[in-house]
Amino acid sequence: MDSYDLFIAGEKVKTGKQEKVFDKFSGEAFACVSVAGTDHIETAVAAAEKTKKTMANLPAHRRSRIIAGAAKIINRESEHFTELIIREAGKPYKFARAEVERCVENIEYAAEEAKRIHGETLPIDAGRAGEGKVGYYERFPAGVVLAISPFNFPLNLAAHKIAPAIAAGCPVILKPSSLTPLSGIELVRAFNEAGVPPGGIHALVGPGSTVGEALLKDKRISRISFTGSREVGERITRIAGIKKITLELGSNSGAVIDNNIDNMDFVVKRCVMGAFYYQGQVCISVQRIFVHKDIYDKFTREFVRLTKEWEIGNPLDRETDLGPMISVDEAKRVESWIDEAVDRGAKILLGGKREGNIYRPTVITDAGAEMKIMRKELFGPAVVIQKIDSFEQGVELCDNSEYGLQAGVFTCDINRAMKAVKNLDVGGVIINDIPTFRVDHMPYGGNKGSGLGREGAKFAIEEMTTLRMVVINLS
Repeated sequence: MDSYDLFIAGEKVKTGKQEKVFDKFSGEAFACVSVAGTDHIETAVAAAEKTKKTMANLPAHRRSRIIAGAAKIINRESEHFTELIIREAGKPYKFARAEVERCVENIEYAAEEAKRIHGETLPIDAGRAGEGKVGYYERFPAGVVLAISPFNFPLNLAAHKIAPAIAAGCPVILKPSSLTPLSGIELVRAFNEAGVPPGGIHALVGPGSTVGEALLKDKRISRISFTGSREVGERITRIAGIKKITLELGSNSGAVIDNNIDNMDFVVKRCVMGAFYYQGQVCISVQRIFVHKDIYDKFTREFVRLTKEWEIGNPLDRETDLGPMISVDEAKRVESWIDEAVDRGAKILLGGKREGNIYRPTVITDAGAEMKIMRKELFGPAVVIQKIDSFEQGVELCDNSEYGLQAGVFTCDINRAMKAVKNLDVGGVIINDIPTFRVDHMPYGGNKGSGLGREGAKFAIEEMTTLRMVVINLS
């Protein structure tokens, strides 16, 4: 069994407490990882605090080279990272490999943007008191960054936080999910090997209730970047105190299908992918589909037919499309939500069965707006298809959610598309594609219950900085 240590101040640290990491398909314990204690937390935070000036004084070209170097290491070891994601997260090979490729590209974005951090001049004399004065602002590192990453993209979402922090000149402490800690540890190892100064990057593993909360409360932490559930995000805001916090939380993303689409095959194929990609454990997974009544029957038939073609099995098998959920408890939760919906009148066209921590891809109709599967974030391999009388009604129903991360609309009418952009209170509207689409330099956030994340490289780097205004009196 492989053993993984913490990374603290450029050194591997083995602790007295070890936790097993399980293969999510076989249930086998295939690795163990050190768990941080109070002294390890103190050592990491103190080292990060001590390294603030060193990191801030790194010239842009050096920060860029370090980040690019980490990308090269990950690319060179892509199969190693892919296997880690498959085993600790249960992500099928094709999707795990894609995550590694995205991670490399994501880090490369940050390497490029590290050279483009700048301020700008301001017309101070736009106000009468500003006559005879000129002004400008610059960006400076915000200080020690705490990066808390989730289980579903254990490599790439950690990179979304670490690479911008290094680009901005900030020391960073990563606390990965205890369910999937290995990818994050290896990511930190890659940055360490690429030349981040000792004290500039750390990886601490442990429960959120102990390790996480200790870090959140520490006044030496200046900046927090969190991706995860709404409930945990709300708790972070309550206990962290006065700090800069970026939250990227959840959604129950919808897609609206107009009756004038000209490529039904494309639309159905994309919606199936958006619904069941990585077992639906994606914050922008397609959970609700609103289909115009004129094409509802055809769309639904094709959706069920294509879903039946998905291969279910071991994620190490390169032909597998859908593997295990992250835990049996999560699969049982999904099962209970769907059972509740059926008890209240919803119908299952396909699936609706659990086998351990595998929940078969499920297609649901006749769901009411009050049901959990419509109101909450399911985070599982099930989707609701609902008939609508008009595109406009679909947009209204899609927006009827306490979440607002992304939405997709399919229409050949540009006016309808632009009205959807105006009327959907979400962070991103994807026209003629699913809400699950994104590229890693896009800003990423939303309104309502989805948090206010800005995880595209340029925007995330800006979030890791503070503004310093300079006014010069020329009179």
